[in-house]
Amino acid sequence: MQMLREILEPLLDEVLKSIGVTNAHWRSMLVRSREHDQGDLSLPCFPFAKELGKSPIEIAQQIAESLEAHFAIGEVNAVAGYLNIKANPTWLAQQVMDDAIRIGDAFGKKPANNTHILIEHTSANPNGPFHVGRARNAILGDTLVRLHRLFGNNVRAEYYVDDMGKQVGVLAWALKHLSKEEVEQTLVGREPINEKWQGKADHERVRWYQAAQAIRQERSDKEDIEAEIGRMVHASEHGDEEVLQAFQDAYQPVLDGMLETLKRLGIDFNTFTKESMFVTNGDVSKLMEKFKTFEIHGTADNGAEFLDLGARGLKGKTEFFFRRGDGSSLYATRDIAYHIWKWNQCDQLINVLGEDHKLQAKQVGMTLTELGEKIPDVLFYSFIKLPEGKMSTRKGNVVYMDDLLEEAQAQAAAVVGEIHPDYSPEMVSEIAEAAGTSAVRFNIIKVSPDKGFTFRWEEALAFEGGSAPFIMYSHARACSIARKCAAAGIDLGAAVDSSSELPSSMPKGMVELLRTMCVHQDVLSKAVNDRRPHLFANQLLQLATSFNAFYRDCMILQDGELNVFNFQLSELARNLMRTSMQGLGIVPVEQM
Repeated sequence: MQMLREILEPLLDEVLKSIGVTNAHWRSMLVRSREHDQGDLSLPCFPFAKELGKSPIEIAQQIAESLEAHFAIGEVNAVAGYLNIKANPTWLAQQVMDDAIRIGDAFGKKPANNTHILIEHTSANPNGPFHVGRARNAILGDTLVRLHRLFGNNVRAEYYVDDMGKQVGVLAWALKHLSKEEVEQTLVGREPINEKWQGKADHERVRWYQAAQAIRQERSDKEDIEAEIGRMVHASEHGDEEVLQAFQDAYQPVLDGMLETLKRLGIDFNTFTKESMFVTNGDVSKLMEKFKTFEIHGTADNGAEFLDLGARGLKGKTEFFFRRGDGSSLYATRDIAYHIWKWNQCDQLINVLGEDHKLQAKQVGMTLTELGEKIPDVLFYSFIKLPEGKMSTRKGNVVYMDDLLEEAQAQAAAVVGEIHPDYSPEMVSEIAEAAGTSAVRFNIIKVSPDKGFTFRWEEALAFEGGSAPFIMYSHARACSIARKCAAAGIDLGAAVDSSSELPSSMPKGMVELLRTMCVHQDVLSKAVNDRRPHLFANQLLQLATSFNAFYRDCMILQDGELNVFNFQLSELARNLMRTSMQGLGIVPVEQM
């Protein structure tokens, strides 16, 4: 709790100096309490034991007894060598209300600043429908974009289009050479296209790609086919405009279909940059010539050229190849050119990559350093999987996101319909769509990116706690309170704007809500700066839980009389939940 820390640090500094602590490193040790019930801030006293010649238990007790009283400090406890401090609830209430008056409608958001952030994420090859294996990249990337905007940063979401790789080449060859009948004949025995996705280009064109993949392995003229695809890819890598146009004609409808799927998850992009741009504008050619002048430049027996990053300390695969023996560039070369270009667009650059790209990212970073360029920040993530036997809609061992979202909507509709049989089918469908897509997002966001996990429906769609529907229900409850007050004839605007006395006593639920609200910006700051969206997801869960405890303990409207302070706090919590849900891509419906 940063607001409490600012008051506490000078008081602690005075006490620690008086008992003989000379090292100021204790400031970094003063952290948010690990257990919420223990306090708001905790200071471990074990590092002081040797310097003071006392046990940590004695030291913690001595500090607790010597700490000067302050209105902001509610409780000070020494427990097992830790000093635990809780803020005074009345002071917390005062801080919340003062901030609400000062900030107004922007409560829960940081003011805009001039920091320009470019976040590149997803960038999946446009050769078929978006599948679940790509979901964590897109959802984490979009959440980072949203959280940075909530934090006040100017953010650009970037999609890097792989428009000249072999996978696009295979798709372009297939569309040129294979009829629909040949495709279906080749794919006999595989599950046909889902009727629901008839006319959706990504689902239709992937069958051409799948057929081509099979033909490349089975047909008698497979060597000729491979040679033709190779010529196309080679021509694209040399900037052949006719081939690049053919590639775009092949992949663009697929990309459009993928983006339509992502849109359903609330994910979109500001800009799209084609990989080929750095070949056609000459950046790659200039870069390769520059690499040739480096002292770590080397040439392989086949004429391919590389940078020996082992000479700069890289372990493992030390050769960074940037030019083939035929003179064409590699993906890695174009990636370096792309990074240099990106740095000209922003103050901070963030890439979202799977953990299998760690070596590649290291090579890119070291090469950029060799060029005198800055290194991007990277959010690495582990992969998710589905339980065996669930959602096995494809023989190709992939689950398409479109199918997953349909299943999410259906599962959510069953839950909503059971809870509210009085709702119309249209209302059930609307709420279920919001709950299903939000559940998919949140179940991925709430887990630390470096941890792999299995996606389970029963966890994602649980309405009790730990899920997006639980958060959505809490927000809808706050909206319902406002509606009931309005129905009782209360002027909500006047009630929110009016001054109210702080309560003389505060129930536990109110105190917990105030404590949670007062650390909200701290958690947002850490989630953004450390690239750990799950911290904010769990903070939002805590906020929803605290609001429900407040709702349980504190009457807002009783016998037609409005408790103004309780209503104001409810409205502030509602607004904070709404902006936070938007920051995570959870749909803030007003009725559940």
